[in-house]
Amino acid sequence: MRGRGALGGVASRIGLSGRLLLLTILFVLLAEILIYVPGAANFRRTWLSDRVAAAQVAALVLDAAPQQRVSDDLARRLLTGVGARAIALKAGGTRRLIAVEEVPSEVGEVVDLREAGWIELAIGAWNSLLHPRAEPMRVVGHGKDGVDFVEIVIDPRPLREALIAFSGRILLTSLVISGITGLLVFLALQVSIVRPVRRLARNIAAFADDPEDASRMVAPSWRNDEIGLAETALARMETALAGELRQKRRLADLGLSVSKINHELRNLLTTAQLLGDRLEGTADPAVQRVAPRLLATLGRAIRYCEATLAYGRVAERVPERRLVPLRPILADALDLAGLVPGAAVQVDDRTPEGLMVDADADQLSRVVINLVRNAVQALGLAGTACGADSLVTIEAFREGGTVTILVADNGPGVPERVRTHLFAPFRSANRAGGTGLGLTIAAELVRLHGGSLSLDETSLGARFRIVLPDRTA
Repeated sequence: MRGRGALGGVASRIGLSGRLLLLTILFVLLAEILIYVPGAANFRRTWLSDRVAAAQVAALVLDAAPQQRVSDDLARRLLTGVGARAIALKAGGTRRLIAVEEVPSEVGEVVDLREAGWIELAIGAWNSLLHPRAEPMRVVGHGKDGVDFVEIVIDPRPLREALIAFSGRILLTSLVISGITGLLVFLALQVSIVRPVRRLARNIAAFADDPEDASRMVAPSWRNDEIGLAETALARMETALAGELRQKRRLADLGLSVSKINHELRNLLTTAQLLGDRLEGTADPAVQRVAPRLLATLGRAIRYCEATLAYGRVAERVPERRLVPLRPILADALDLAGLVPGAAVQVDDRTPEGLMVDADADQLSRVVINLVRNAVQALGLAGTACGADSLVTIEAFREGGTVTILVADNGPGVPERVRTHLFAPFRSANRAGGTGLGLTIAAELVRLHGGSLSLDETSLGARFRIVLPDRTA
């Protein structure tokens, strides 16, 4: 474990560039090894073939001598020049032998160059280098000019020395090629990859220190490869993140302001509620008819202000669900028909009598009021899309353990550019003075009930669908 940690520390100190350089040298050396094996086999074959060819030349000297006989001194010089202990060849059915000393009866290895394949030659080269034998080697090769074959007996040590020298040259060449290649690859990768990656890493670290500083955002380069795509994606991400952080900071400041406003507003509403209590003792029938609803609305407003004071936790309270009739919950939404002065908008409640819904009455009322208010204001500003009277309808039905509420209008509908962020805070406002929070709050309240709020695809106007499932036992 201690050795592994030390290796990891060395690797981390080397860095990406150093690792690339070492890997490049390693891969080049591996390629040279793969080239060396057939090269060594070919070198051994060529070396032995040269000795066989020299042996046949020596045999020609024997043929040119009177009566095909030479002195022992000339034979010794011929064998020494070839590097062989004995030379034998066969031509025209006659076998000739050149030898000064007795030919060994046993040899350590027999190499027949006429039939040897690459695998056999490669194994022979490996054995000559690492497992040399002291016994002589017998080599048989093709003859020329009427000679059937040439056979020589040689000492294997010169062959091993030649192979060692060849391997040394290959090793030196491989090291030089690996070093040059590794250096060139190192410089190319340093310029094209390592430096841009370091630049991205420095930019990310600098941006993390102050994400709202626009000068710290990365500037994409001219590159159109993977590094360029990463720079472009990082620039988009930093821009979006900086915008989100600025918006969240503004929202935090806004939340503090809203809390202060709601604190004072709650006090004002409490005073209004006390004044409303006095209206209940008035004998005027109109006042008697309006006062209960006025007091209920003020009470709901006070409770909402109290809940908003706890909005620093950015959470709505858990719904207090009960099985209640739906139509009384929608009563306040019907009064929104006169929200836009001068616009004749009708709000029609088409929900069936006796339909029960398992919900928090106050929260469901807020959801429907938000949707109806948006529809009435859209109709008051843009009118209808078909030239008919402005109409907002509320429909509802039950299917098993689920109640569906539809709030529809015959207005211009929701613009396509708004649909993508319809339920996102501060992004769905489609009119001057709008906050873009109504649909966000409505969607959150519906989700707290385990339901869903969505916009239906319609050919005329807009239709929102509220789905509220009953609580499971």
